[in-house]
Amino acid sequence: MDFNDTPEEAEFRAEARTFLDKHVRPLKPGETAGGVLERDDPEIVKQAKEWQACKKDNGWACLTWPKEFGGRAVASNLNVVWNQEEGKYATAANIFGIGIGMLGPTIMAHGTDAQKSQHLERMARGDDVWCQLFSEPSAGSDLAGLRTSAVKDGDDWLLNGQKIWTTGAQFSEWGMIVTRTDPNVAKHAGLTYFIVDMKSPGIEIRPIKQINGDSGFNEVFFSDTRVPDSNRVDAVGNGWAVALTTLMNERSSIGAGGGGMRAEDLIRLAQDCTLNGRPAIEDSAVRQKIANFYVNASGLKYTGYRTLTALSRGTTPGPESSIGKMVGAPMAQELGSFATELMGITGSQISGPQETYLGSPGLRIAGGTDEILRNILAERVLRLPPEPRMDKKVAFREIPTAPPGK
Repeated sequence: MDFNDTPEEAEFRAEARTFLDKHVRPLKPGETAGGVLERDDPEIVKQAKEWQACKKDNGWACLTWPKEFGGRAVASNLNVVWNQEEGKYATAANIFGIGIGMLGPTIMAHGTDAQKSQHLERMARGDDVWCQLFSEPSAGSDLAGLRTSAVKDGDDWLLNGQKIWTTGAQFSEWGMIVTRTDPNVAKHAGLTYFIVDMKSPGIEIRPIKQINGDSGFNEVFFSDTRVPDSNRVDAVGNGWAVALTTLMNERSSIGAGGGGMRAEDLIRLAQDCTLNGRPAIEDSAVRQKIANFYVNASGLKYTGYRTLTALSRGTTPGPESSIGKMVGAPMAQELGSFATELMGITGSQISGPQETYLGSPGLRIAGGTDEILRNILAERVLRLPPEPRMDKKVAFREIPTAPPGK
């Protein structure tokens, strides 16, 4: 494995730095980039849209998208190079990851020509923000167990039900939703996928107040919400296949990301904090803990390089991205917890490490819970026997939802 840039990657990296130097300042030591928007602040949304438009106008938006859809058609390894460089600058919050990283590719793969023409260019430029309406309270980690219904009514569909944990719904113009259109067939076969105008009558959005004070997630309720049939993505009953396309791109998007506290930040914090009257970095137990974090972080880093190597060779990455999330998300939570403890009483303030710690449980749910990822690795990588799935061939309406008599 060669950790150095290829000549092509080095040239692309230099080009990216030239653009970034011209339009945004580098991060200061200890400063982090805008990250993912967690607050409903119109000014932050405005700044994010302006930055996305700037990138689009200069050829730095949606780099892997085909040119016909407003992208640049570069290889995935060059997109990673761009992400690495952009992460070094004080850019606006990222509110387009769901649309550009997951839903745009889904429209390209399954949408009609009219849907591609209407949405992809505006999505790339940041004119519209998109949200993903998948999770439901009654389905848990079983996405195919969803109950939000869509019933045909003339040229429209009527949507009724509830979605939850919908990131960014409060400032999204459009959403993509999976619904149940036929409860008389097996659960995976009765689903259909739609594009929804989030300003449609019958949609109620309730932000969820999180433990760290943010409201990045929402409950979204649908009451006889009309969606034209022209907004249906792919065939009626083929929603599961479309959803899998979205999920595959979701894991890839999350795997390409980063952020949060690093082991290097922990070293800096331990140098500034005191323990028993001495700098905490001099305590042997603290040093051992930091060393463990550093070793694990290095393991993740070099596992990530395996993905980059696969991408640079034009091959599909293996299970590395699932391993990275399965190990990285719990480690981020442990690192935030240790940093908060290290700060003593000042760690009780909801800022810095504690904010990271309180927000980190969401990382263990988004894009597949720890348990789902373990199942994927067990069944698809280690080839262990699959879990019994008694409802696989049963009509959805016949699947019990509660113990008998309840």
